[in-house]
Amino acid sequence: MTKHYVIVGGGVAAVHAAKAIRDQDAESEISILGEEDQLPYNRIKLTKGLFTDLHNEKVLIKKEKWYRDNRISVKTSTRIVSVHPDRQLVETDDGHSVSYHKLLLCMGARNRALSIEGAGLNNVHTLRDMKDADRLKESLQDGSRVAVIGGGVQGLETAWALHEAGYQVTVIEASLSLMGRQLDEKSSHLLKETLDRSGVKVILQAGVASITGTETVSGITLDDQSHYPCDHVVYSIGIVPNTVLVNGSTIQVRKGIIVNEQMQTSDPNVFAAGDVAEINGHVEGLWGGAIEQGRIAGSNMAAHLTVYRRAVPVTLFNAFGIPLFSIGNVDERHCDQTVCGEENGGYTRIYVKDNTMVGAISWQGAAASLVYKAAIEQGNALAGINLAGNSIGEIMTEVQSRLN
Repeated sequence: MTKHYVIVGGGVAAVHAAKAIRDQDAESEISILGEEDQLPYNRIKLTKGLFTDLHNEKVLIKKEKWYRDNRISVKTSTRIVSVHPDRQLVETDDGHSVSYHKLLLCMGARNRALSIEGAGLNNVHTLRDMKDADRLKESLQDGSRVAVIGGGVQGLETAWALHEAGYQVTVIEASLSLMGRQLDEKSSHLLKETLDRSGVKVILQAGVASITGTETVSGITLDDQSHYPCDHVVYSIGIVPNTVLVNGSTIQVRKGIIVNEQMQTSDPNVFAAGDVAEINGHVEGLWGGAIEQGRIAGSNMAAHLTVYRRAVPVTLFNAFGIPLFSIGNVDERHCDQTVCGEENGGYTRIYVKDNTMVGAISWQGAAASLVYKAAIEQGNALAGINLAGNSIGEIMTEVQSRLN
């Protein structure tokens, strides 16, 4: 069979996989089959840059010339409806078949749906692709009141973009705290205080019972039966891997498509990467992880064997003027001790296990995050550093001196 690398999906994992393949194989055909009607773009911009020109080429992961120079075919508006590993081909919704010798599945994930009364009303939105963003912006009017359901990173970035654009915003979060997966109790409290001061209303420990309205949203009702009028609802309550394409095939699925450390599925000629992939029982759902998984998958597809090592998770949050980052393991239940303090006017907490730094939360900004990330990645021992007696600044000065 003529070598043809086929990549289903047009996200960041797909692009980095294609690059890795071309780096190893200069001649074979590479095709990216994407369902959207444009070149692969940076989905992070959908919230962080909601009210900028999202159709500008600056949001593209790679410009058209790069694909042309690397002889990578990108077929947009191409929906794959079935995969046939036994025949090594995929089928499109218009009845065409595309043969492959190696296949990479990068269908990503969809936002978890709201399963409450009123979820189908007009002006109920989620943000996962460019059309979602366009629909939201086109439907907003001067003075629109927006309820954002979900106090995670995406929900808060969306709230910030809406607030900056002049809309009245209320954030509803079912748990005790904002960004509960990334922050400790104090950081979450500081974050809520900042939102309160900015004029964004935050309601915690509040489940949404229903969205009210006749044809269009008019308000939301919480579990305690309190009612809040609004004109739009935007929800961000987690993701679900898009595995429907392989349902009924020989490719094994649990939460996501199961892969080994080479990003290979249960079929030796089929790989998966990004938000659709499950490795060691986890779907990472992280931008950096998707890049690395795509690179590893592409290298292995081109027979340059390498294994995926999970990257240290990094969250850089810069909404509401907050220079906040969270890196690594920040669950104190899985740590031996934590050290916290003020440094450069910002709260910082580091997490220690087996005498090495495994996580950090800080309000010192993105530039400062580099030292923390390097220390966590390298796993340098903290032996000889007085964690109890030294300030965060003194501890990190010593840590930095030990970095490779």
